[in-house]
Amino acid sequence: MNYLSVENISKSFGEVALFSNVSFGINKDQKIAFIAKNGTGKTTILNIIAGLESPDSGQVVSRKGIKIEYLSQEDSLDDNLTVEETIFNSDNETLKVIEEYEKALNNPNDEKGYQVAFEKMERLNAWDFETQYKQILSKLKLDDLTQKVGSLSGGQRKRLSLAVILIHKSDLLILDEPTNHLDLEMIEWLENYFQKEKVTLLMVTHDRYFLERVCNEIIELDQGNLYTYKGNYSYFLEKKEERLAIEQASVDKAKNLFVKELEWMRRQPKARTTKSKSRIDDFFIIKEEAHKRRDNHKVQLEIDMERLGSKIAEFHHVSKSFGDLKILDKFDYVFKRNERIGIIGKNGTGKSSFIKMLTGQIPVDSGKVVIGETIKFGHYSQDGIVIKPGQKVIEVIKEFGEYIPLTKGRKISAAQLLERFMFSRSRQYDFVEKLSGGERKRLYLCTVLIQNPNFLILDEPTNDLDIVTLNVLEDFLLDFPGCLIVVSHDRYFMDKIVDHLFVFKGDGVIEDFPGNYTDYKVYEDSKPAEENTAVKNTDSRIKSDNKSKLSFKEKKEFDNIESDIEALTTQKSAIEAKFLDAALSVEEINELSAKLQEINQKIDQKEGRWFELSSMLED
Repeated sequence: MNYLSVENISKSFGEVALFSNVSFGINKDQKIAFIAKNGTGKTTILNIIAGLESPDSGQVVSRKGIKIEYLSQEDSLDDNLTVEETIFNSDNETLKVIEEYEKALNNPNDEKGYQVAFEKMERLNAWDFETQYKQILSKLKLDDLTQKVGSLSGGQRKRLSLAVILIHKSDLLILDEPTNHLDLEMIEWLENYFQKEKVTLLMVTHDRYFLERVCNEIIELDQGNLYTYKGNYSYFLEKKEERLAIEQASVDKAKNLFVKELEWMRRQPKARTTKSKSRIDDFFIIKEEAHKRRDNHKVQLEIDMERLGSKIAEFHHVSKSFGDLKILDKFDYVFKRNERIGIIGKNGTGKSSFIKMLTGQIPVDSGKVVIGETIKFGHYSQDGIVIKPGQKVIEVIKEFGEYIPLTKGRKISAAQLLERFMFSRSRQYDFVEKLSGGERKRLYLCTVLIQNPNFLILDEPTNDLDIVTLNVLEDFLLDFPGCLIVVSHDRYFMDKIVDHLFVFKGDGVIEDFPGNYTDYKVYEDSKPAEENTAVKNTDSRIKSDNKSKLSFKEKKEFDNIESDIEALTTQKSAIEAKFLDAALSVEEINELSAKLQEINQKIDQKEGRWFELSSMLED
């Protein structure tokens, strides 16, 4: 069943043509990835399909009554709504019934309202839907449903936008970089969700494991032409290589024929017969084919790395806490030459603080960090490039000098360096604010590398970079002769680059794992499940089944206590995260500590009442 057809759409911005006569279709249950280089219009095509932009020519035709949800780079959330209100802001009948039921649960005095809501839940069989939507919120760590959207971080907003489109159960999901702002645990959950669910997808993503395991078709926009591959990422790589080989063979054949026909043309026959005129026309067709050239220009990364001395960096008995939140606890480590470390761990476990201590941005509480005299850090952070109003691309690089030193005493101009990073001479005079997200990241990477670091720290370097650039970056890093630390949720990137992992477990615990991310995942999955976890889950099911033995008011109280504890726990985590701010004053730390103590007391009280009601169930 065809859901949507893209028919000969074209789009230009000024004199720059992004794409022309693009056509493809999306059928029910297809999971399609759209691949193209940065700056060639991937996001624009998604915006056109979603109805947010109009093409210069062509049209998008969708099946009547089809429901489409779009996860874009820029969300359209209402800052004045709460998380819960945002979730229920839909015409989905089942969601409206669940909303009524949730409100009835929170109003224990209205027994009639509860009964009506309960019957509606029964009639629509909404219980499974309710369980699933709560699981989605839990997996995406959106626990505080009362929080205002306007107070959410950028990552939380992206996760809420993703939760909304998953919960609304639309016919077609259009996703622009869905794994950005998700940690590894969330990405793997989303991957499994899409593998199991019968859902129709069109997405742009740089996550190659995600492409491999979720997509069953790949559409590539390459040099203005569209190519379709009926398979996953591995199949795409294989068939693209075959296609390029066939294209090159065709060009080589045309070149040989062109040489032959050129000799004939130079003899300029005087008698122009119909046959010779036809041969002249064919000559110009052959000439065009023979002179076809692929734009195979790739990023060329080359730096004049500062020499590494014998001492790199050392942590000696280092401890660091923010209030009750412990980051490091008497941590010892001596960095070795050329080592490549991946850093993983949940948010709030101290990954960013560790990097800031290493680079001297924040002090340690005790112990010491020793940095070798020859070490020159290059830090690629999530913040990206600082955009100055009216600044052009070439001006960003010229801030580092008109000429940039390379290896063996060579040097190149700022313009030549930008060409190596795939910015044409005309593109170099564009304003930075007009660049796509991926182009800005590529420019930022250029500014980090031209400072010739010998210790690279890359914090989420793969976000918004196209797959072509990622492959070149990986090849560069494999040959990089200095030290490397990578913080990334891109499993493919981590597996290819790092030798071992620092796994931040929380509470100051860091595990040094000898292998890449896939090795670590296999190791974790092979560990036997804790018996007490199984017992806890069993007890939870028993208590859930026995809730009906409580009175109506007690049942409402029991249900509310569980959600109250979750909300308080979320508040506690939020306050603990604030302790990570190195700029906090003593007064602010004391104030946060007082709030934390108050919340801990409330949690203790709620848990005490929960156990009291639980014991009543067991009687």
